[in-house]
Amino acid sequence: MRSRNGHRLRLFGSENSRKQLLKIADVNHGEKGLIMKLKSNTILITGGGSGIGYELTKQLAALGNTILITGRDQSRMDRAKAAFPQIHTFRSDVSDPKAIVTLYEEVTKQFPELNILINNAGIMREINVHDKAGSLEDITREIEINLSGPIRMVKQFLPHLKTQSEAAIMNVSSGLAFVPLPISPVYCATKAGLHSFTESLRVQLKNTKVKVFDLAPPATQTELLGGFNSEDMKGVSIMKVEDMVKVAIEGMQTDRFEIRPGQANQLKIMSRVAPRFILRQMSRSVDRMLRTQN
Repeated sequence: MRSRNGHRLRLFGSENSRKQLLKIADVNHGEKGLIMKLKSNTILITGGGSGIGYELTKQLAALGNTILITGRDQSRMDRAKAAFPQIHTFRSDVSDPKAIVTLYEEVTKQFPELNILINNAGIMREINVHDKAGSLEDITREIEINLSGPIRMVKQFLPHLKTQSEAAIMNVSSGLAFVPLPISPVYCATKAGLHSFTESLRVQLKNTKVKVFDLAPPATQTELLGGFNSEDMKGVSIMKVEDMVKVAIEGMQTDRFEIRPGQANQLKIMSRVAPRFILRQMSRSVDRMLRTQN
């Protein structure tokens, strides 16, 4: 990277400085000897019928866990059930508090051994705040699904999880929790909020047997990116979903409580050492949006 006068800037300075920054960006691991076992668990995954949730379902089922998935789209859950006959499906909407209560009653009655909750369901939209179309209710749809949903799921399921001898919650946030992609302002706000909530939750549950993980994926090859213009993705390294989930599972197995696969780790570091620079880089797609608007 170069400064305005043309001199090259050393982003990390000395080798010792680089190591210190990496250390700062890291999150503490679990205590030695208390590693999360990812076999023979009963795991509930919201949004398990597509994208990251589908791949989590696939890889966690292969490890010998009982997998329960939820979703609003029955056809997607049917597809997952056809691919993995051993899983169990529940049609439910995380943006609906009453549906969460019903889901809890059904799941805990049928699967009292439930001990891991993965809050994965989410949507991502390109939003132009200059656009006069759309309702006040619609503008916060991502908040209801991406942020309110996981918080309500934790509130509902936590008492049950605390009764288990070993339990965990994993909230799927995003690398965009650290640096926003301004073309998707509400989505990024929800993920920053979920990251903050997860950190607070981890602290409040430190004296329980419930471990709290934050998975912050980078741009991942899923349906979530399908609605975005190819110009918006220029220069972005998109990670294969199977590789990303593999890193996520390895993170849980080694008690890495904040899991940042691929470029997500770089985003966190850059948000600390060069916040204005990285925000400018992430803001290029807004220029295209504004040109199109005019």
